[in-house]
This record gives sequence, structure tokens and C-alpha cells, in this order.
Amino acid sequence: MKKQIAILGSTGSIGTQALQVIEEHPDLYEAYVLTANNRVDLLIEQARKFQPEAVVIANEEKYGQLKEALADLPIKVYAGREALCEVVTDQQVDMVLTAMVGYAGLQPTIAAIKAHKPIALANKETLVVAGELINELAHVNRTPILPVDSEHSAVFQCLAGEGDNAIEKVILTASGGPFRTFTREQLAHVTKEQALKHPNWSMGAKITIDSASMMNKGFEVMEAKWLFGVKPEQIEVVVHPQSIVHSMVQFADGAIKAQLGMPDMRLPIQYAFSYPERKQASFPRIDWRQCHTLTFEQPDVERFRNLALAYDALHRGGNMPCIVNAANEVAVDAFLHDRIGFLAMSDVIEQAMERMPFIAKPTYEDYVQTDCETRRITAELIATR
Repeated sequence: MKKQIAILGSTGSIGTQALQVIEEHPDLYEAYVLTANNRVDLLIEQARKFQPEAVVIANEEKYGQLKEALADLPIKVYAGREALCEVVTDQQVDMVLTAMVGYAGLQPTIAAIKAHKPIALANKETLVVAGELINELAHVNRTPILPVDSEHSAVFQCLAGEGDNAIEKVILTASGGPFRTFTREQLAHVTKEQALKHPNWSMGAKITIDSASMMNKGFEVMEAKWLFGVKPEQIEVVVHPQSIVHSMVQFADGAIKAQLGMPDMRLPIQYAFSYPERKQASFPRIDWRQCHTLTFEQPDVERFRNLALAYDALHRGGNMPCIVNAANEVAVDAFLHDRIGFLAMSDVIEQAMERMPFIAKPTYEDYVQTDCETRRITAELIATR
């Protein structure tokens, strides 16, 4: 039986690479549901190629275009946020890949967990915003969450076969992004064009900016807490410019296990799809004749303040990570539209953290309210700069 996979965010970077994995293994996997936020033309192209059971376009204004383009095919066509939550509960779905960008991925992920669908988690904001809630739901519904982020997949692979052996430290690697060696003065004048040129990874615009500012690594620290049950002080970030060592785990006896591989997201995607098995793949291999040096250094939280802000939010807990996520999404959008500078993103996020009311034990409704209010306040802060 082929594994029927629902891909939330099939037109994004992770979604398109997931379809490459499915295409390479047509005997193992099938795209059962494909969804997109706005990119209707690519969704149409994907639907015609992979013939899913259903497609969803979140932007309801593009429903007519999608429906008309697929009228000759027996594909169910839906639109809107509610439809995203409904399609993941389909009885035929075996796994849900959550590859939507940002806060928008939270509600469909919750719906999939409640429907007992194994989650291949690529939407890091789900755990950043509501990690405690998601963990509780996954536990109650006995729903496995398999990490797709390269760093968390690496940790997950390092833990295979370790049973109850105590984790002393999770060591997340970071490339350092395109500005690793820049001074603060240089960072003050970087452009979005520079920020969008990641030295190692091919990713979407938002996550590429997050990588350049190291907020992406801050989010991964938050994710690691919830995925692996470790305390913030047990999570260390090291800068590894070559992006060959994807992360490491240090155990109680001081031994360290690391997972290495080429910087190719198809590997962690396929591992989540096939877990606990490993399937043959045509992905590039490391050529040790070319890979002569692996270096590691400490991140500079003076220049890249977002990493420090993320740790602060994680230590404070409650709705603070939700505040950081919402403020960051608004700040990144403003940077991409030339409304604020690169360093100003950290300033705005910090101000939003100070302005927003703190809730120690938030409910789902609190998260929704926090997200909405933080976005409003952050937009005001940017407008008055």
C-alpha cells in the first residue's frame, strides 16, 4: 500500500522538494492532498502532474481560477482556511506534511493531530507559538510528530537506538548565513537582495531572512525543547559554515553523536516519510575529496540579537514565544518591503516583547489573541520609526 500524504504548503520550498521525493518513489508514496496559500498557477501545475484526491487554495479569491483549470479532472477543489483543517482529517490520509510558512500552519496541524494523523513537521512556528499545547494534544491523541527541519531530523536520527539514555546536551548547528563575518556597521546597511542569498541552502524568502538574522536558529532552539524534552540550558548553538554536520547530541557519558550529509532538504523529508526505515535515494553524497575542513565557532549574540531574544522568550515561557514569532513575521515582511533596516528587526521584536501583556499559561484562544495583538502593535512600532 502506498502511503497517502497530505502536503500543506506544496508550492513552497519544502513542499516542492517533498513532491520530488514522492516522484522518486511512486511505488511508496502518493500525494493525496496538495494545498497552497496564493500560488495558484503552480498548484494547478502540481495537481495536473500528481493527480491528488483534493487541492485547497487558502486564498478564496483564487478558487474560481483553480476550479476552472482542473474542471476536466476528478480532483476535489476547495478554498479557505477551514478547508485546510478539514482535508487533513480525511480517512485515507496516512501522513500530513506541515510545510506552510508561519503562524498559518498552527490550526491545520492541530486538526491533523486530533484526527490521529502522523505529522511530518516542517512548520517550526507551530511548536514555537504553542509547543506545550501541541505536545499535550500529540500525547493525548497518541500522534507521532516527526521533525523535518534538517537540524531536528539530525537530532532525531542521533537518538535512534538510544532508548532512555539521558541527553546531556543538544547541539544545533547554524551556517551563520550570508552575514556571518559582517560587523554591526555593515549589518546596518545590508539589503534584502544580500539577505536572500544564503550560502548553502535553497529556501523560501521568509526563512532565508530568518536564517540571515539567526531568528531561524532561535526558533529551532524553541522547537528542540518541545521535540526532545530538554531544558533551554541543554540546547547549544554552534556556527558551522560548511553545513555538513546538521546537529549533534551529547550524552551523559560525554559521548557525542552527529548526523552528517549534504545540505539537501529531501533527505530529512524522505526520512520522515519512511521512518523507521531508510530508503534508497539519488540525493548527492558527500565527496570527502572535496570536503577538507569542518569548522565550528560560537554565535555572536551582540551582532545577531534575535538568537538572544529567542532564548529570553523560551526562558520566560507562556505566550512570549508567540509574541516573538508574530513580531518577527511582521518585521521580516517590513524588511522585505524596504520599510525597516536589517538591525531594526531585532529592535522592533524587543519592543513588542516589552509592550505585550504576558500570559503564563495561555489557552489556544490566548495564543490567537496574542498573535493578533502583537501583529497590530508591531505594525504600529514600524510605522512610527
